[in-house]
Amino acid sequence: MSPQIEILLVAVVVSVSCALPGVFLILRQMALMSDAISHSVLLGIVVGFLIIGQVDSPVLLIFAAAAGVATVSLVELLHRTQLVKEDAAIGIVFPALFSIGVILVTKYASNVHLDQDVVLLGEIALAPFDRVTIFGLSLPRGLVAMGLILVVNLLCIAVFYKELKISTFDVGLATALGFSPAFIHYGLMSLVSITAVGAFHAVGAVLVVALMIVPPSTAYLLTDRLSVMLVISSLVGTISAIMGYVVAIKMDASVAGAMASMTGICFLLAFLMAPQRGILAIVYRRLRQKWEFAQTMLLIHLINHEDREDEVEECSLDRINHHLCWDQAFAQNVVWHAEKQGSIQIQDQILRLTNRGRKIANQAFTR
Repeated sequence: MSPQIEILLVAVVVSVSCALPGVFLILRQMALMSDAISHSVLLGIVVGFLIIGQVDSPVLLIFAAAAGVATVSLVELLHRTQLVKEDAAIGIVFPALFSIGVILVTKYASNVHLDQDVVLLGEIALAPFDRVTIFGLSLPRGLVAMGLILVVNLLCIAVFYKELKISTFDVGLATALGFSPAFIHYGLMSLVSITAVGAFHAVGAVLVVALMIVPPSTAYLLTDRLSVMLVISSLVGTISAIMGYVVAIKMDASVAGAMASMTGICFLLAFLMAPQRGILAIVYRRLRQKWEFAQTMLLIHLINHEDREDEVEECSLDRINHHLCWDQAFAQNVVWHAEKQGSIQIQDQILRLTNRGRKIANQAFTR
């Protein structure tokens, strides 16, 4: 395979691997957890180095992942005291663990280049040069590692899909059904930690945080079904990775930066144009509600004065804006829309209800 194909494969595998657990982070309102893990794993790296004595050992990834799980556990423990909110607990725990890691580095490893660059700040453009031989095939190490992580994520989500779904949306129901929300929570956070650390090493911190948070956020705007959200999130991450690579080649720019930027563009498009939650849809819905309410008020006014002595005065086309305290242009637009929908008709400059308009007015009274 050419290096370009290998870079795309690594990007796609990382995208899907990050998007799957990222969906549950978004639904559980724990998006900051990925950023917390990216800082606190330094402590695991330092401890692993002090035990093993090697900077380039893959065992450091295991220690880093363990530090991520410890971060999640401490955040949950602090949050359960009900003295601080979850976002505050995250902001308390990961700076503390990160600071301990910095102290250990300066105290016991000051003469060694040991920091997050060792395992976290990878570069996806360099992925084809770090290779490993599997069954006689020479493959990028990041592709192999993230492929295994992707398989683990898919299997865990498939096997525990029902438990994850129920515990995410209704913890009380999960407990009543005999599930252990705590076990599911820590299992999910373990997946997040392992995925984040493995992906950081493959493609870099910025791209991993973007792929774990932005595609699921985009999918959240587009659907209410968890299964569909998982699929859309994976597709958005994949499309962003491919388009970002193309843009990076055309512009001779950072591959990871272009991919991360494309996730933002996809989110922006969904933010503006999502059928139900998009800004345009919300603006259109509010405008429609405004006109519907105004027309209902007009119909109620007409039915209140229908067949009464003051009908000519109160229902006059020229005077209706004064009786309803509307601007004349606005009143004309409301009358035009109501007439177009068949709710009223104009006879001798008098607004009169049709059967449809009378039915709508009566329904408004009974609500």
